[in-house]
Amino acid sequence: MSHLVVVNHEEQYSIWPSGRELPDGWRAEGFSGDREECLAHIERVWTDLRPLSVRGAGGA
Repeated sequence: MSHLVVVNHEEQYSIWPSGRELPDGWRAEGFSGDREECLAHIERVWTDLRPLSVRGAGGA
């Protein structure tokens, strides 16, 4: 099954089955593949797991 990497306004990542409508608040990040490929991509690009609102506020 093919998946998309999706990201929300807080720059948190997830995967979503291709062909399904994205949930509110999420957008396609641009990468797609099987589940394992998508999870590996997320592991490479999501290096700061803090939500954007915390990073922007100088949170620890």
